Amino acid sequence: MSPLDQSTLDLLDEKIEVDMLTPRRDGSMSRRPIWSVVTDGEAYVRSYRGKEGAWYQRALADGHATIEAAGRTIEFAVEPEPDPEINERVSDAFRAKYADREPGPTEAMVSPEVSETTLRLTTAEESA
Repeated sequence: MSPLDQSTLDLLDEKIEVDMLTPRRDGSMSRRPIWSVVTDGEAYVRSYRGKEGAWYQRALADGHATIEAAGRTIEFAVEPEPDPEINERVSDAFRAKYADREPGPTEAMVSPEVSETTLRLTTAEESA
């Protein structure tokens, strides 16, 4: 997995919401608005619905996802972030970016159940 380029990091950092696209079993695409944060030069997303979130389950199973933001469609590789220290920094980033605008949803996004769904976004590599 490779780090994201600076323009992609800036986009994910600036946008309040991005659209997460994941394929459904029937071949159609699911589109869900989600929040993204950037901390320590890495981009992260979480499932507001915790492990029950359909987009999260599909992205985790596939190891990749697509995000649309500001007219760009970007393919990402995703990997769970199990490190508690990094997850705390990700929670801090969610608070800094969203707490003033959306205090209730922000508290949900930093809850232990939702923090367990932290996915790091990296550049999609060619698969073998």
